[in-house]
Amino acid sequence: MKFGERMDKMGLAALIGGLILVIVGIYAIVVFQSEVIIALKGAGGIILVIVGIFLFIFGILLIKD
Repeated sequence: MKFGERMDKMGLAALIGGLILVIVGIYAIVVFQSEVIIALKGAGGIILVIVGIFLFIFGILLIKD
């Protein structure tokens, strides 16, 4: 078996595995839609807190200079 043939099989396996995960993920989003919305709101809040902390630290560093 040549190197290229093995890579082709690995690529095909990754493609099929990815497609299966996408289908399962879409199904889960449709079934658990209200929970997904709550999770996205929570993730958005966490991201805002992290961005706020970075801006606060950046501001402190600018004031020190």
